Amino acid sequence: MNNHSILRKQTWLIIALVATFCASCKIEQVAPVPESKKDLTGTWKVIQASRNGTNLVPLFDFTQFSITFNGTAGTYTLNNPVPFIVPANGKYTLDDPQYPYSITFTATGGQPVPTAFNYPIINGARQIIMTFSPGCAQNSYVFTLSKTN
Repeated sequence: MNNHSILRKQTWLIIALVATFCASCKIEQVAPVPESKKDLTGTWKVIQASRNGTNLVPLFDFTQFSITFNGTAGTYTLNNPVPFIVPANGKYTLDDPQYPYSITFTATGGQPVPTAFNYPIINGARQIIMTFSPGCAQNSYVFTLSKTN
């Protein structure tokens, strides 16, 4: 009878362990956090510029140039224009508001001009990197812009 009591206690112990194990194995479902829409609103200045791999910053004064994006209206304003992808103010659109890979500028009265677009965070600050060829396809410009406000 003593063996029977020990066997019964072991059986209940095994059942309790299995029940505890099954109850503790719950699968948690983690909902992915959606990427926010990219907001370009504000004024951006050139911090780096190159043409065909040559640094243009020491050769040209970009300090007066800026582009101001009005995100709610989808418009942009060029301030003190320099050779840029478009010659005048107008509208802009992103190919995808959450994961943009290109931006299209449409100067007032002009044709839409798409260009490669990157929107990284570098040293804790958002930047815009655009690659374009205004006019001559043999010249490739890369502008890196940083937000001023």
